[in-house]
Amino acid sequence: MTAWSTAQLDDINKISDGRVPWRPVRHHFGITSFGLNVFTGEAAGDRIINEDDEADDAQEELYFVHSGRARFELDGETLDAPPGTLVFAPPGVTRTAFAEEPGTTLVAVGGTPGKAYEVGGWEIWAPLGPLYQAGEYEQVAERLGPALAEDPPYPLIHYNAACIYSLTGRTDEAIAHLGRAVELSDEVRGMAETDTDLDAIRDEPAFKQLVAGR
Repeated sequence: MTAWSTAQLDDINKISDGRVPWRPVRHHFGITSFGLNVFTGEAAGDRIINEDDEADDAQEELYFVHSGRARFELDGETLDAPPGTLVFAPPGVTRTAFAEEPGTTLVAVGGTPGKAYEVGGWEIWAPLGPLYQAGEYEQVAERLGPALAEDPPYPLIHYNAACIYSLTGRTDEAIAHLGRAVELSDEVRGMAETDTDLDAIRDEPAFKQLVAGR
């Protein structure tokens, strides 16, 4: 059995969180040691990466301009970035980028210094985010089903499933997925303590045991 794999960029379908579309390269290959995604601005003027400073998760990011021409905005400064340009943004630097030419494509790699990369599964959740924000919880639950059937080893997906099932009155399913999320990442306990999405199951003995670590 071959141990390596390959893909053309167009083989990887774009997904979107309602802001900018991207190709989830890390997820496509099943990479678990680092984050890697590809962003393309189809038209000149398109925002390629969302504005953020990555201060919350202390993540470093390196961007490579693969094709086209990008305009980066970094802490209020503007950088013209032709093909071949590398841009490094440490945590705390507010960054975004726009396509200056149609088809401008960036490769983005990220990670947190001193911390092993942890796959959260946000590539699965991101397309459902706009539905969640709109309160379409039943639709989110339905669309999550196929991903959950494969029991993905991603704490974020199971945690969000617990929230959705709590919001839709599926107590047993909510508890089960919260338990799986805790099993995958102990950090989930702290999130669950104050998350109002879980209020419907907060008085359940099993919820209290999970949050308390017993």
